[in-house]
Amino acid sequence: MAHPLMPMATAVWLVENTGLTFEQISEFCGLHPLEVQAIADGEVAVGIKALDPVQSGQIEPGEVERCLADPKARLTMRRQIEAPGLKTRRGGRYTPVTKRQDKPDAILFLTKRHPDLTDAQISRLLGTTKATIKAVREGTHKDAARLTARDPVALGLCSAADMAAELARLKPKVVQASKPEAAETPAAGEAAG
Repeated sequence: MAHPLMPMATAVWLVENTGLTFEQISEFCGLHPLEVQAIADGEVAVGIKALDPVQSGQIEPGEVERCLADPKARLTMRRQIEAPGLKTRRGGRYTPVTKRQDKPDAILFLTKRHPDLTDAQISRLLGTTKATIKAVREGTHKDAARLTARDPVALGLCSAADMAAELARLKPKVVQASKPEAAETPAAGEAAG
C-alpha cells in the first residue's frame, strides 16, 4: 500500500483534526499504532507541522467521513492521474553542484552511443551549453583526458523517459534519410532494364 509523502506530518493532522482510530491512522501512514498514540499524547512529533492529506490531494475529500462512519474501514490514497516528474519543465534546469562535474561524462556517453543526437537535443537532456558539448566532441574540453563515458540516466542528470523521447525523435529522421536511397535503387534498376 502506498503511504503519504510525509507520514508523521499527516499523522499529526489526522490525530488533531479527526476522530479516526489509531489503527486507521497507523495503517494509512505506515506507522506503528503506538507511534500514533504517542503523537496523540504529545510525546512524539511535537515540533512537526501538520499536513492536511485532503488539501494536499493525497486522499479524496469524503474519505475521512467514510472511515469515521466505519471503524473497520481504511483510508485509501488517491490515484494519481499522471506520474510525478513527468511534467514538462519550463526555463532552466538546476543541477546540484555535486552533479555538475558529471555533465561532460554524460555528454561523452551520448556523443559515443548516439552520435546522431544534435547539440540542441543533448542540451535539452542535460541542461548544458552547446559550447561545452562542442568542446567534448572535439576533445578540447579542459578535462578531456579524465573524461569517462557514463550514462546520464544512471548519473541522475535526465530521466529515462526524457532520453527515450529524444531518441524517438531521431528515428523519423533516420527513416526519412533511408527512403530516398530506396527510391533511387528501383529507378536505377529500371534504367538498367
